Order: sequence, then C-alpha cells, then structure tokens
Amino acid sequence: MASKKAIYDHLKRVPLFSSCSTKDLEKVAKAGDQVTMPAGSVIVDQGQTGHEAFVILSGTATVRRNGKKVASLGTGSMLGELSLLDHGPRTATVVCDTECELLVISQRHFLAILDEVPALGHKLLATLAGRIREFDRQYYG
Repeated sequence: MASKKAIYDHLKRVPLFSSCSTKDLEKVAKAGDQVTMPAGSVIVDQGQTGHEAFVILSGTATVRRNGKKVASLGTGSMLGELSLLDHGPRTATVVCDTECELLVISQRHFLAILDEVPALGHKLLATLAGRIREFDRQYYG
C-alpha cells in the first residue's frame, strides 16, 4: 500500500487535483480507499453504471471504447470522473495491464469534499470540458 505522502504526490499529478492545497489533498486521500488489482482485472466495464472514480497509484491500464484501444494510463492517471457527477453508464472499459494499486473515490465521498472545497468543482468542470473539446477535435477535426 502506498504511504500517505506517496498518495499526495500522485494526487498532485492528477490534473483535477493539481491546484489543490496539501490540506485539500488530505481530504481527497482520506475519502478514498486503496485497492490492488492484478493484471487482467477489469477496473471499469463500458456500459455498466459507475459509482466511483479511480486514481492509478502504480501500474498501467488500457482504455478501450467499443473494443478499440483509445488510451494507455499510468501512475497519476484518473478514470471514471463522470461517475462522480452522475450514475450514468461507463463510457469505456479499462483493464489492468500490470498489477495496479488504485485509490477508489466514491461519488458520495467526493460530493462531500466538493461541499468543503468548492474550487475543486470548478477544476472538475474545466477538466471535463477539456476532454469534451479534445473528443470533439478528434471526431470532427
């Protein structure tokens, strides 16, 4: 399991949390649970309802949408952010390439952090808007 300092260091690398203070990162870290998943494990499955987001603390994973590889993720990557906002279906499947240590953050805990740290909500919206713009560029040019 990663130490608290290691978790803070990983969270600082996540664009969503990059502008957070150490105190804010402590709240995020405390809201999450650490889990280890072996290589080949499905972290999220496209189409399934999401209730949490994940930060990769160590390891690598592959993102597939409709069976097509769309990204590779590594330490410091976050996935499942949309599930922090709603309980809609997962938009992709993510599978561990190697053993992955993850910080799992439930929607309920994340919303409680947003109540305490409203600036984090602004950062989340900006991150999601950036992803939408990038997908739009890829799709429409």
